[in-house]
Amino acid sequence: MMFPAFWSEVWTAPLINHLWQSTVVVLVAWLLALALRANQARTRYWVWMIASVKFLIPFSLLIAAGEWLRTAFAAPLERPALAAVMEQITEPFSQTVSAAPDHFGRAALVSAHPSHLVPAILIAIWLCGFFAIVWSWARGWWQIRAAVRTASQIELLAGVPVLSSPRQLEPGVFGIFRPLLLLPENISERLSAPQLAAIVDHEMHHVHRRDNLTAAIHMLVEAIFWFHPAVWWVKARLLEERERACDEAVLRSGNQAQLYAESILNVCKFYVGPSMACMSGVTGSDLKRRIVRIMTEQVTHQLDFSRKLLLSLAGIAAVALPIVFGLVHIPQVRAQSAAENPVQDIADTWQGTLHAGRDLRIVYKISKADGGGYKALSYSIDQSGDPIPVTKITLEGRTVKMSLTMIGGTYEGKLSADGKSMVGSWTQGPAPLPLTLTRATPETEWTIPPPTPKLAPMDAKANPSFEVATIKPSKPDEPGKAFLVRGNRFTTVNTTLSELMSFAYGVHPKQVIGAPDWAATDKFDIDAKPDGEGAPNDKQWKGMLQKLLVERYKLTFHHEKKELSVYVLSVAKSGQKMTKSEGDPNGLPGLFFRGRLGDLHVTNANMADFAGLMQEAVLDRPLLDQTGITGRWDFTLDWTPDDSQFSGMGVKIPPPTDGANQPPALYTAIQEQIGLKLDATKAPADVMIIDHVEKPSEN
Repeated sequence: MMFPAFWSEVWTAPLINHLWQSTVVVLVAWLLALALRANQARTRYWVWMIASVKFLIPFSLLIAAGEWLRTAFAAPLERPALAAVMEQITEPFSQTVSAAPDHFGRAALVSAHPSHLVPAILIAIWLCGFFAIVWSWARGWWQIRAAVRTASQIELLAGVPVLSSPRQLEPGVFGIFRPLLLLPENISERLSAPQLAAIVDHEMHHVHRRDNLTAAIHMLVEAIFWFHPAVWWVKARLLEERERACDEAVLRSGNQAQLYAESILNVCKFYVGPSMACMSGVTGSDLKRRIVRIMTEQVTHQLDFSRKLLLSLAGIAAVALPIVFGLVHIPQVRAQSAAENPVQDIADTWQGTLHAGRDLRIVYKISKADGGGYKALSYSIDQSGDPIPVTKITLEGRTVKMSLTMIGGTYEGKLSADGKSMVGSWTQGPAPLPLTLTRATPETEWTIPPPTPKLAPMDAKANPSFEVATIKPSKPDEPGKAFLVRGNRFTTVNTTLSELMSFAYGVHPKQVIGAPDWAATDKFDIDAKPDGEGAPNDKQWKGMLQKLLVERYKLTFHHEKKELSVYVLSVAKSGQKMTKSEGDPNGLPGLFFRGRLGDLHVTNANMADFAGLMQEAVLDRPLLDQTGITGRWDFTLDWTPDDSQFSGMGVKIPPPTDGANQPPALYTAIQEQIGLKLDATKAPADVMIIDHVEKPSEN
């Protein structure tokens, strides 16, 4: 379902927790404002302003500060009951971890899983609201800016520049860092001199209080959190307390209440209020209540000791409690020993069944590493007893991550509360597969078959043939495609004659002419063993496959030269950027895609190996190697495929997305990442003309 998947997004729980925390702070601000209702409005204004700013400052930053401070303590702090209560209050929503990884040991060619639509829809709705609010503000700002441009400066003692505008806007302060007072040009005809002085006095208090700056800060909060009702409630409270604070200041400066009230009413009668919250005017808030307060000259009190103490405690608690939470929470979790909490120690044998077309029993043997952390070996015991080293294994909280570079696979799982199981998924290719692992006991532990005996290399001068070779049609529902070498066994899965010829002779399918239609559609599995002693090298394996094609497929052909559309691989001007391999110079190369098509990992391979893979599996035309580079190399090539690529693997590449972190196209990636260059051209190329071929003989 989409909503559970949406809830498991990395950002979901932190966002919900932040909104919850900010809502709690607004409620606390309301209680404080209620307790301070008989005191000066400027105090309540700053209480509401702090509630507004809280939307921009997540408690997680203060908790992180507490985690940093805890490094000064020699031992973990004991977690008080207050920390547990605060955790439930401040972070009531936890993130659910869902995992999902693929096929073990062969390339699973399945289209990628669909992305969740709910986050995209919510982001689109948020953007619509965000831009609607920003557009409304921009339009109001432009109108006021136009009024300022058409205004003329007048001489008036106000402490800031004073402009007279022909527009019928009410008096207001425009600007944040360099404010100016904007008056309508006929205001002296509407208001008496004392009334105008009272209005200017009101506006100067807005300037002294920096009300335009604080209003702009809350405008930012509105734009980001427009969907939260509390944000708009806080806006109304800020406007009310801002104007009330200025009213109180005007009356304290000696202006008569009746005169001041009349001046406000005259402004409301003749002029239009400002269209932006960050332009401080005169007529904001509930006008009737303001006039009543002004005329009755309601007495406001300075803060007494008890209320000062209340505000101080509230401020200290807001800052200190998250920091203390960071001090006591993380150490309490991480300081538990393996004996107290077995979840923290994963050194053991773990096993589970991967459903990948057929059931594959997977075993991980995890142990403590010498330098700290963990190391592990992986086994697919239904395929062989040969261990596959886990390149990297990490434990973060309850999340276990493992990478197997040799086969381009990853596992990610979450430990159960009792530490006896690990629910997660395996990924090797574009699609993930669920894989749940359980701790094995001596009674439940699966028997791992003995590893394939390591063979000495076959004599490089030997010219072996397959002593025994079984060829049978592939199962229709068999997933993936593979060429596998284990010891002295050669195996293929789901391979056509065209693919066998590409592998054996190092040619692109377009270099094979005259092949029957079934050569590209009928798939076969091959299991063969050479007649010589030792482990053949790459050239010997291909030679044996060539003999098998002649013997069992009755293949005969001849060579010709023909001009074809080709790619030419050469060294870029920057020079090659590959790493010299430290692997066995007589060993087999490793070329595989990690996690997705386009993420190619190459080890112990020469240029012929790389060019062969690219033209057999990736490119839509033959590839001519003109690099002149010799030796064996290690490198990674990461690119975004297009729809012309991977047809040799039977995969249809979807259109690329517009993600900012998307890898570059193949042409760019080859040049930037490994210092080679790929050019499309026409050139004479060797082609194989099929004279005769048959479907393979029965075993």
